[in-house]
Amino acid sequence: MSQSPVPPTRPPTGDVTLDALRDALGDASPVLEPVDDGYGAALAIEQGGVERRPAAVVRPAGTDAVARAVRYARDAGAEVSVRSGGHSVFGLGAGDGALTLDLRGLDSIELDVDGRTAWAGGGITAGAYSRAVGEHGLATPFGDTGSVGVGGITLGGGIGLLSRSLGMTVDSLLGAEVVTADGEVVRTDADHEPDLFWALRGGGGNFGVVTRFRFALHEVSQVVGGVLLMPGTPEAVAGVVAAADAAPPELTMVVMVMPAPPMPMIPAEWHGRLVVMANACWSGPVEQADAALAPLRDVAGRAGGALLDGLRTAPYPTLLEGGPQGGPVVATGRPFLADGLDGDAAAHLVEQLEGSDALMRAVQLRVLGGAVADVPTDATAYAHRSARVVGNVAAVARDAATAAGYTPWVDSLADRLRGSAGTYANFCLDGGIDVARAAYPGATWDRLRDVKRRYDPQNVFRGNVNVPPA
Repeated sequence: MSQSPVPPTRPPTGDVTLDALRDALGDASPVLEPVDDGYGAALAIEQGGVERRPAAVVRPAGTDAVARAVRYARDAGAEVSVRSGGHSVFGLGAGDGALTLDLRGLDSIELDVDGRTAWAGGGITAGAYSRAVGEHGLATPFGDTGSVGVGGITLGGGIGLLSRSLGMTVDSLLGAEVVTADGEVVRTDADHEPDLFWALRGGGGNFGVVTRFRFALHEVSQVVGGVLLMPGTPEAVAGVVAAADAAPPELTMVVMVMPAPPMPMIPAEWHGRLVVMANACWSGPVEQADAALAPLRDVAGRAGGALLDGLRTAPYPTLLEGGPQGGPVVATGRPFLADGLDGDAAAHLVEQLEGSDALMRAVQLRVLGGAVADVPTDATAYAHRSARVVGNVAAVARDAATAAGYTPWVDSLADRLRGSAGTYANFCLDGGIDVARAAYPGATWDRLRDVKRRYDPQNVFRGNVNVPPA
């Protein structure tokens, strides 16, 4: 592993003169400053609780406007941050004193149904994209929530309800249109600027602003999926993870262990009590779904019976509906990688969740393998192909100070559950050097730093899990 020194990054703020910025962009791309109506709404994130104060928020009308804004920021010495879906828990879509690009207006989609490809704007959400392609019985694998921005989830890797059958989002990325740090517009794919293309597939927003993505489309129309809820016993936790790991690759599960929320479809006597929430998606032949899901239902039966069996045949995009709601809360969390979850670890997990007094606390377990593990480790910048579980421990509070108080508890539980020193960039709560090294180990780190040196030597794009230039 390289131990080459890390150079200092540029200062966090630059000299952003709003009149000059507006002149550079023109009337078609509004510029919001802190006193303007809409400034706060442009920065709001799904989880809430993160306060950033960019010098300005730009809503670019197109790729050319993005390029002009990036050139302006580079010349002004300002950091560029990019906002798409607004799901970054620690507010990567904005930076103090930065020039924030709000890409939500870049939400076009161009379908080639016969060719099984689509060009998607850098500000489109996974839900909007999936509904559009779903009308043709097609899909690209994203996550498990429709309001997530395609840009963020793709650049960090992309783990969701189709991962075991179709791979990560980056495995369906065919090309991209990128504005680099010098304000140039570059088209990249496996044959053009291949090192940049490799880095974009998991290396985060370190290398430019992606204004358009070209994705592969897969035939996915009706799936069998939804939520199966059961009592949160150690046996149920370990059993669901084992069932998910042993399942055919057409079955992917995202498992949440948490106190049951006060939702009307959950029996009232279980509100606030620990449950296992298995969010499952079977994308194989519908007539084979019952057999594939039987082990999951068996686990629920041994735990005392399902509290809610929402598994149903439905169009795939409907599984992405709903998701977390924004609000005045602050989350702290820690991602981890593991090879599985044995009985002792499951018992410790349940004990810790039951003993915490956090407003909300949860452990999420995304069970992988399948198509994710079929891709060679060095094929993309996501370097943890062999990890069977990508997990996340989280605690939620009403204010930042209280949330920070839960950090030692979160870290301790994540350390007990982890199986390696690696981490998943899309779930990280800070972008420090230790976090970046864990997300991008060994040769991946060295190659990313070299690509960064070539495309962003001044580290203009540093509001991320940052890879400094070599």
